[in-house]
Amino acid sequence: QVQLVESGGGFVQAGGSLRLSCAFSGRTFSRYAMGWFRQAPGKEREFVAGIAWNGIGTRYADSVKGRFTISVDNAKNTVYLQMNALKPEDTAVYYCAADRSPIVVVDAKFYDYWGQGTQVTVSS
Repeated sequence: QVQLVESGGGFVQAGGSLRLSCAFSGRTFSRYAMGWFRQAPGKEREFVAGIAWNGIGTRYADSVKGRFTISVDNAKNTVYLQMNALKPEDTAVYYCAADRSPIVVVDAKFYDYWGQGTQVTVSS
């Protein structure tokens, strides 16, 4: 059974940065595509960024392109989301997810495992 544990959320002013981490355990990390999603109050969960199991292919939501970067450390079985130039509209609970697929998909329903989420709050 895969377990995902996020960390790194918090409170930051607009223009600031945060780095989220997601520790993966229970299976072979390199055989999963990893994604970050977020859900703001009253809104549906949305795709933010994803990385293929080769660690090379990445995809980003248009709203975060150029500001967020997803990466993996296979030695630590960890996926990161570096978030720069944060905006108030980035405020949400951020979730890490794992998909038993070699490529990145943006639809949450295809992801097999989810973390508990970490809150990110950006003040104006």
